[in-house]
Amino acid sequence: MTKRVAILISGSGSNMVSLVESMTGDHPARACLVLSNNHDAGGLRKAADRGVDTAVVDHRPYGEDRAAFEDILHARLTEARPDILCLAGFMRVLTEGFVSRWQGRMLNIHPSLLPKYRGLNTHARALQAGDTKAGCTVHEVTPALDDGPILGQAEVAIEAGETAETLAARVLELEHILYPAVLRRFAAGDRRMITLP
Repeated sequence: MTKRVAILISGSGSNMVSLVESMTGDHPARACLVLSNNHDAGGLRKAADRGVDTAVVDHRPYGEDRAAFEDILHARLTEARPDILCLAGFMRVLTEGFVSRWQGRMLNIHPSLLPKYRGLNTHARALQAGDTKAGCTVHEVTPALDDGPILGQAEVAIEAGETAETLAARVLELEHILYPAVLRRFAAGDRRMITLP
């Protein structure tokens, strides 16, 4: 049975586009919803242009009440009946209460070779540390930030003269390959880790 996938975004949605465009033909999943916490997210138009339903649950009216925001988020997602949630640049840290409702069915992509550099500014931190390689990780979401079982990684060599911006652009290209590859396997029930290239 084809799995239904909801994708959560906050911005331009480049990873969302790579996921949606991969879910064709014999793929075991299809996108059923793209949801953003930001009315101005450029990815909403991209999703609509690709025939995917969209929704917005703005976090700002809820202030510091994360649970109230997440209750509305959960309700809107439940209406769409997804089997899998994919976080794709969704810039909200989700509480344990929300994650527990979807745990085992929620994926995230992070721009570092976890467990290194959880959180933000991953590329600058890799350069400051003198690392020789960087990359991205797809993992199952657990209540701990950027933690959970690793399902896939892709890496690039850090080049001489690299900046955080150039490294980010190179890693993003890998994200667009890795995330769809992991989702395809995950939707088919295969949770073994893959490494690219």
